[in-house]
Amino acid sequence: MRERSPTCALGASQMGEVVVQVRLAFAVAIYLGSYLPLSIILLAQNVDYAQLSQPLCLNLSLNECKIPLKNPLLSFSAIAICLLGIITSLISLAIIKPSKRISIISSKHIASDLMNYVLPYVVSFMGLNYAEPDKMVGFIVFLAWIFLITYKSGQIMMNPVLSVFGWRLYEIEYSYMGGHDRVHTGFCLAQDAPEPGETLKHNAIQDVLIIKRVPDAPST
Repeated sequence: MRERSPTCALGASQMGEVVVQVRLAFAVAIYLGSYLPLSIILLAQNVDYAQLSQPLCLNLSLNECKIPLKNPLLSFSAIAICLLGIITSLISLAIIKPSKRISIISSKHIASDLMNYVLPYVVSFMGLNYAEPDKMVGFIVFLAWIFLITYKSGQIMMNPVLSVFGWRLYEIEYSYMGGHDRVHTGFCLAQDAPEPGETLKHNAIQDVLIIKRVPDAPST
């Protein structure tokens, strides 16, 4: 008998699986981390090129030298926030301890949904910059709306930027150990491709399964 778990929640309520729900603040960090490249693009658009043509300032006094950015505080703040978000995401993935065993029946790599991710980049090239507060406020509202859709749909961990750090999205068919041959399907994140016939351990963040190869503890 085959069942499809809701977006890789993998039948948590039926199987008694303890699913680690992403807290709102953590979800925001994951989402903002995915836009680190966008914050760098906005910084590049904020460069004061007229000031770059001036002679190099060798005086370290803040009164003498100026950062060649039109809005340095906003530019660096955006990069710092997004960088903190991606670091939080990677640390969280690293410290997750898989606990449940599943047997992989089949797996295939699937491309992440890039539409929601790409839209803010398209907007950024439509004359957006930190010097226009009205446009920035509208852009922030736009990002908040995309975040809400992503969060409520349970896809906050399906972050294409994570692929840069080796995490890829797979669709798998699997069964629980001792699950009476019941087959489930769903999506998961893994650094190594799950192979048919493998027995792996997993845990879940929100609605996404995180799979790792964890060696069994030696018997004593």
